[in-house]
This record gives sequence, structure tokens and C-alpha cells, in this order.
Amino acid sequence: MGVSGPIRVVVAKPGLDGHDRGAKVIARALRDAGMEVVYTGLHQTPEQIVDTAIQEDADAIGLSILSGAHNTLFAKVLELLRERDAEDIKVFGGGIIPEDDIVPLKEQGVAEIFTPGAPTTEIVDWVRDNVRGISA
Repeated sequence: MGVSGPIRVVVAKPGLDGHDRGAKVIARALRDAGMEVVYTGLHQTPEQIVDTAIQEDADAIGLSILSGAHNTLFAKVLELLRERDAEDIKVFGGGIIPEDDIVPLKEQGVAEIFTPGAPTTEIVDWVRDNVRGISA
């Protein structure tokens, strides 16, 4: 991925979850902080999300998952990134994710998980500090 210009983030809603207000709030906060954001819309498959991230030369993928399928969906996105030699794209996410599932997700390669109520400033700061290691 490129190392110049603004941080590029794909924000995605995988699976059958139809609630995207949170994803849109995060996408706007990242954009307002100077990042380039591609919001994929609802009902995306992991394959569509990874394809978009690669095509858009993204530095990170932010997944919003409220459906309870977080273990399966995060794992599939990480697997596809490995298969496509795109492991340099960091994966983070948020939603209704039980505390007991956060450590196993991070052990699989999810860079960070934000739970409901996380301030947008915290998410923006984390992306700035952890994606590419440079500020937008």
C-alpha cells in the first residue's frame, strides 16, 4: 500500500445486519479527520469487502458488526487478506461484540475492537496512531 497521502479506510457492513448508522458516523468522523473513506454499504460479503480494500489501495478496513456473526466475519476477512497477500491492510471493528470475544479476535489478527459508546475521537486517534504509523 502507498505511504503518502491521507490514510485510506474502507468502512464496511458485512453480513445480513441492516443497521448502518454507527458505520456512517465512523465513516464521517474519519473523513472529517482528513482520511479518505470508502463506505461499502449494507450486506457486503467478506469477499466484496476485501476486493474493495485491495482495489481502493486501502490502509485499513473497519467492520461494523451488530449481527452476532463477528467471529465468523472477522475470521473470513483476515483469511482472504492472507490469501491475497494483503495482510498489510489492518482490520479493526466495532459493534455488539462480547468482552469475552475481543481477546480471541485480536489473537486472530484483528488490530482493535471498539464497543458501543466508544467516542469517535478515540477511534480517529487510534487509526491515526496505528494505521501506517503516520498521521493523516
